[in-house]
Amino acid sequence: MFRGSMVALITPMKASGEVDEAALEALVAFHLENGTDAIVAVGTTGESATLNYKEHRHVMKRVIDLVAGKIPVIAGTGSNSTAEAIEMTEIAMQDGADACLLVTPYYNKPTQEGLYQHHKAIAERVAIPQILYNVPGRTACDMLPETVERLASISNIIGIKEATGNLERARQIMELCGDRMDLYSGDDATAMEFILMGGKGDISVTANVAPQAMHDMCAAALAGDRATATRINATLEGLHTSLFLEPNPIPAKWALAQMGYGDVQGIRLPLVPLSDAVQPKVLAAMRLAGINCIS
Repeated sequence: MFRGSMVALITPMKASGEVDEAALEALVAFHLENGTDAIVAVGTTGESATLNYKEHRHVMKRVIDLVAGKIPVIAGTGSNSTAEAIEMTEIAMQDGADACLLVTPYYNKPTQEGLYQHHKAIAERVAIPQILYNVPGRTACDMLPETVERLASISNIIGIKEATGNLERARQIMELCGDRMDLYSGDDATAMEFILMGGKGDISVTANVAPQAMHDMCAAALAGDRATATRINATLEGLHTSLFLEPNPIPAKWALAQMGYGDVQGIRLPLVPLSDAVQPKVLAAMRLAGINCIS
């Protein structure tokens, strides 16, 4: 259903911490002009953990309105409370999202049966297409391939963002689910290989900073053109690494501030701005990718 480079969009903020509305508008326009295939609004990279309920809905709705149907918008609506996830998913559907991205419940540490029942309950209550999101490095909860296979039988669970970076895990899910579920990489460093082996795209942090190159790399990989994908990906490898030298979205927000989107101090506690020691590494990666900075 969704293909290519899907940016896990940051939520730009002012130094005060409030959402920077002008920067958000400019950032969406930047992606529409530079080949991004879909926008994921208010996921992990969008600081969903520190946006309050009103802000979460506002940013989702604002992105949907700004995109105006030009590309799909996938709303981050996951929660460690099943009831809250249902409520936010219902709201995203009402507000016009094309799909929802639902992270595995964090902190509670549910069993595999609990994961199945959680996602089954959301899918049965809300008819919108839903993408599972497995990122055990953040959630302390790993959705195993056998559970993904069970959930693939639910018609509106249409895909999974598999962010372990483990290509063997991705291959196993593909074998178990076949064409019942689309797989999306959630790990930029391995995304090219992930797509070449059958994945449908990448829900990407790097695409925040280099949207056109990420679109071109994903398009080449989807076409089976390894040589072109490898050539483009070589210019992005520095970003794939440096944007994770401190917890996401710290480096991405700093990089975008250098490009004019938001403030270098525009991030919410407990996250803090990018450290001085890491800044030169991010800047060098940006230069390797051919990105111009205004500051």
